[in-house]
Amino acid sequence: MKNDVYCRAVLFAILIALCCTHVAAEDTVPGDLDGDKIVSETELCTAILTYLDGSSEHPLPAELRAASRIHAYYPRTIVCADGMAVTTYKPIERIIALSDPQADAIRVLGAEDRVTGVSSGIAAETMLLPVMYRKPVVGTSAKPDPEAILALKPDIVITYRTWNIGLEDKIEPDVRVVRLDFTDPDNLTEDMRKLGYLLEEEARAEEFIEWHNGYMSVIKNRTELIPNTDKPKVYMELYPNIWRYKTFSKNSSGDRQCTIAGGINIASDLFEGSPTLDPEWVLEQNPDVIIQVVTSKLPSGYDCDDPAGMKRMRDELTSRPELADVSAVENERVHVVASDIRCGMQQVVSIAYFAKWFHPDIFEDMDPQTIRQEYLERFQRIDFNMSEHGVFVYPEMER
Repeated sequence: MKNDVYCRAVLFAILIALCCTHVAAEDTVPGDLDGDKIVSETELCTAILTYLDGSSEHPLPAELRAASRIHAYYPRTIVCADGMAVTTYKPIERIIALSDPQADAIRVLGAEDRVTGVSSGIAAETMLLPVMYRKPVVGTSAKPDPEAILALKPDIVITYRTWNIGLEDKIEPDVRVVRLDFTDPDNLTEDMRKLGYLLEEEARAEEFIEWHNGYMSVIKNRTELIPNTDKPKVYMELYPNIWRYKTFSKNSSGDRQCTIAGGINIASDLFEGSPTLDPEWVLEQNPDVIIQVVTSKLPSGYDCDDPAGMKRMRDELTSRPELADVSAVENERVHVVASDIRCGMQQVVSIAYFAKWFHPDIFEDMDPQTIRQEYLERFQRIDFNMSEHGVFVYPEMER
């Protein structure tokens, strides 16, 4: 009885004094004696008593702290964007990120030092991802190399819901695949909360969610009051430097962003993910606003200070003979936006731009550039002056 009471007292003291140091990645769970990957109270008490008895095989203090932490906080389970559950049985120390939105989310959570491998696309983000871009490359975001992933011995790989299908068959159970998109405005905060829970960074996740939802609420509260008859018809052209007349259809991230900002996507009744439109059909729809989404290869984004590439895309569209009589072209309501801010964690910035383009009078007081600067300084911790560097929209708004 005395031993049991003493064990519980020591256990309580250790749990209170848990340090914030994460457990190193190992094949086994520290403190787990029966192989079920869970450190029960009995197993933890056994470890504590073994340590106190001074046995030659007693656990080291660091191992005891690790076991105590795992007993208190694990296992942790989330349901990914594809509906599959992922369970972790110890702190995640080694991460491979395969796409920019996931990498940005990891950085917002302050967990970039845990990234041990990246895709080639992330490796090219020298400004926005100053820690991650130096990590070993495991292939492209669409075609990662399973052998390269396994060689780095990560705990998890983070990727999109619909990309790299079958990756689980090649790397699990050694490495768990976590599918969270961070692209859908309706699910962004949920994805962030799940990743924050998985990485034990709940406080950072909630800080971002509060900031993000604050601006989103302002936009939604205003646009929801606008009658549909006063909402502009919008044609969104996806990557005109690669395709012509490819757009966002029903329930796509671009479609939802357009709706939130108070516009009507002319392709919202089309069900294909990114259909290619007939130019004549676009002319018949006669959109009031045209938004071109361009890639960072244009160039645009953080590593570019010259708007010539965006201007060239806009000039090319406005000079298309088939669009000459479209309202958006006639009234000079053609805008170009970089994918760097259209997707992922920064999408509230592009939605703020959309809202100002659609309803300049209603959103006269909103400054998307200020939102973008806040995001970089507060959540990415990057010293970057938005008024002096980067190309994200064209033409740029007067402040």
